[in-house]
Amino acid sequence: METMKIVAFKLGNEEYGLDIDYVQSIERIQHITRVPNAPSYVQGVINLRGNVTPIIDLRSKLNIGEVSFTEQTRVIITKYEEIELGFSVDQTSDVIDITAEMIEPAFESELDNDFFGGIAKIEERLIIFLKLTELIKATT
Repeated sequence: METMKIVAFKLGNEEYGLDIDYVQSIERIQHITRVPNAPSYVQGVINLRGNVTPIIDLRSKLNIGEVSFTEQTRVIITKYEEIELGFSVDQTSDVIDITAEMIEPAFESELDNDFFGGIAKIEERLIIFLKLTELIKATT
């Protein structure tokens, strides 16, 4: 049984997860420089260890309300092929091992479910698994 690790994080009251293979680091929120004429879900860019990294408001991208920064707000720095992006989230939870058997298929609805890889059931938690590759393709 093949296991994978996911980074669990919160957007509002819901828990989401990303495949850790694409996660470079998790950073505290820092000064974000706004970019003129960028889509509404692009918060701007940050200088992260000498790299200019775009920051995406994941709440806005998924149409689940505006983000308000708190002490718990984090930026998940991801990399797919040569694209490095940061996703702002309300807070990160933990890293969890899951198996394919733990993931129920994504819900069939009006949602743009290209982003959703299913829902992982772990004890009492439901974690919505996001497909990072699709998210990055939709934001670049």
